[in-house]
Amino acid sequence: METINWKVQGMTCSNCALSVNKVLSKQGMQKVQVNAITGEVIFDNPEAISALDIAKKNISDLGYKVVDETLGSLPEKKKFLESYLDKFWFCLPFTLVLMVGHWAMSFGFHFLHNAWLQMAICLPVFVVGMNFFGRSAYKSLTKGIPNMNVLIALGASAAFVYSLIGTISGDMNKIFYETAASIITIVFFGNWMEDYSVEKTEKAIQKMTKVQKVMANMIAYDDAHNENIFPVENTHLKVGDLILIKTGEQVPMDCKILSGEAEVNEAIISGESAPLLKKQGDILIGGSVLANGTVKCYVTATGKDTVMNGIVTMMKQAQGQKPPVQLLADKISAIFVPLVVSIALLTIGINFFFMHNSFEESLMRSIAVLVISCPCAMGLATPAAIAVGLGRAAKHGILYTQTESMELFAQIKQIVFDKTGTLTTGHFRISEFQVTCYQLQESGNENRESEIGNRESLVDVSGQELSTSDFQKIVYSLEKFSNHPIAKSIAKEWKTAEVIKWKKIEEIKGLGMKATDKEGNNYMIGSAKIDESIIDKSHHLYVKKNDTLIGWIDIADEIREEAKAVIAFCKQEGIKTILLSGDNLAKCKVVGEALGIDEIIAEQRPQQKLDAIEKLCKTTPTVMVGDGINDAPALAKATISISLSSASQLAIQSASVVLMNNGLQKLPMAMQLGRHTYNTVKGNLFWAFFYNIIAIPFAAFGLFTPTAGALLMGCSDVVLAINSLRLNWKRVR
Repeated sequence: METINWKVQGMTCSNCALSVNKVLSKQGMQKVQVNAITGEVIFDNPEAISALDIAKKNISDLGYKVVDETLGSLPEKKKFLESYLDKFWFCLPFTLVLMVGHWAMSFGFHFLHNAWLQMAICLPVFVVGMNFFGRSAYKSLTKGIPNMNVLIALGASAAFVYSLIGTISGDMNKIFYETAASIITIVFFGNWMEDYSVEKTEKAIQKMTKVQKVMANMIAYDDAHNENIFPVENTHLKVGDLILIKTGEQVPMDCKILSGEAEVNEAIISGESAPLLKKQGDILIGGSVLANGTVKCYVTATGKDTVMNGIVTMMKQAQGQKPPVQLLADKISAIFVPLVVSIALLTIGINFFFMHNSFEESLMRSIAVLVISCPCAMGLATPAAIAVGLGRAAKHGILYTQTESMELFAQIKQIVFDKTGTLTTGHFRISEFQVTCYQLQESGNENRESEIGNRESLVDVSGQELSTSDFQKIVYSLEKFSNHPIAKSIAKEWKTAEVIKWKKIEEIKGLGMKATDKEGNNYMIGSAKIDESIIDKSHHLYVKKNDTLIGWIDIADEIREEAKAVIAFCKQEGIKTILLSGDNLAKCKVVGEALGIDEIIAEQRPQQKLDAIEKLCKTTPTVMVGDGINDAPALAKATISISLSSASQLAIQSASVVLMNNGLQKLPMAMQLGRHTYNTVKGNLFWAFFYNIIAIPFAAFGLFTPTAGALLMGCSDVVLAINSLRLNWKRVR
């Protein structure tokens, strides 16, 4: 199974994307995703069919161009009249002569009265037009996917052929060469405007995808172990390379600090220009800038494996998704061309037989119906707005991985927050701990307790001495394997070179870490839930060896500065706030009451969290905000799931929205921007449907000429693009 990723030029709306999608699907391609805005086409090729043959025989036949470095045999030399703008400038002089001649005859000047001369002037325009519109229309019809070019080709051909009949018969009343030429010329100009507008909507994402080549200071050692520093282009770096980054320099690739400290501006990914302090062991994201300091690092990821590339990939995939509001438009677009052709035929019949207009007038009205109709407007409505919405979100460190969430934000009535690492900072410290000894007995028996007070060590029930350092070593050896924020903090604070090598270790969601050493002893660290025999459940973590409780740890955490403002925003919007946590009720109440949260649900295991979210979602659409590995199931079940960039990878993969600034401050903007994007999509779709519903009858009754129809058709897409671009400046709280 080969996955192919192409860039296809020439698509301007989802009607174009639908054609490409159907063609590839008919050829046996699987998981086809086509994005008309970015031009991204991704699909699986199960039978290893030649990618070059697919490109030439299918995509290129529809009038689109495949651009991909791996397809080296594709012609790269620029063709004559390749772009829409080139075709427009070529056709314009001929069309202007015909139009001026037509207007001149209305005032009694007959310098183009000769029909054969008009045909000769129109012929170059018609040939160029049919070479593009006609070829594309024919190919789409043979593949059973009629596209918009069918309407243009039919309209221009009808005007030209009828004029040719008039030329041969000598009837000047049947000469409409200027109509055929103007349709082709104006549509070429309209297509160029569409391309230009679509390019503008993708501008923000293009900035993110642009690979910036910078020079890195690479560190190498000679045979005498002398350090040498020399410049190398970042594209030549490999994982494991050592580099030196100084004040003012851009981080060339994702890397990890080996030594030194620096203040780093990560605006490229978080949208926040305030520098963050980074020290040994911290990760630097490629593209960020060192505001102050010097660090030595080693490269952890390059190329497609970098954080930025991963974000861009997720954004492109999100752009290709279709929210529910677009489904109706897609269904109509799929039958639009046959429907318009039928209306055009009815227009001739009604005008000629029932309204008693001349055949020439009836034909012109029918041609106007063909060229004024615009399936692209319906197809462009959603992807244009989503492209701009995603681009603006990216600038502010908000990543939508599922565009459906933009629409769903308008329906949200309640939001659920995890506590640890979400409402709190996740920067924990060990406030208190004690090495103690409880022999845990079978249920129904009393526990035997041996306290050590302030002593440094004790003898546990197995007769082995257990010191403070031994206890810390056990805890570190367990917690270093966990992705939970508390575990990371403990491991960082109690880091030691002496570690226990486990025979087996695993993280149990919602419970803690469990391990077995080489001697067969079982260790466990977690909340009081690790053993029902524990009487005093007031501490955060308990450590158990076999059936002996060997100590407990209390953790101090602080509420995020922005949390109170975020909760206040939710209340202002009429959204109910809920705290859902695995922590004990007393600690959850402290946080909940400090922030003014409406409801608190504490001491929940992952399955219980999942059940709680499922129950809440049945009552009303619900947002879940979390960051831990135990939040992943609940996040996946929520109507909209939001995760922080510092979250576990599993939580991020389960999220509809990722906040890239390691905090909640962008949550209100994410919700508001989602709503504004959805409202823009609705406005675009309204305009697209309204335009076609009004324009087609007007053309059928002769209120628009074919020339005016062609101009209006091109402008309709531009109006949608401009309305979408307004999202860049619309005020969002």
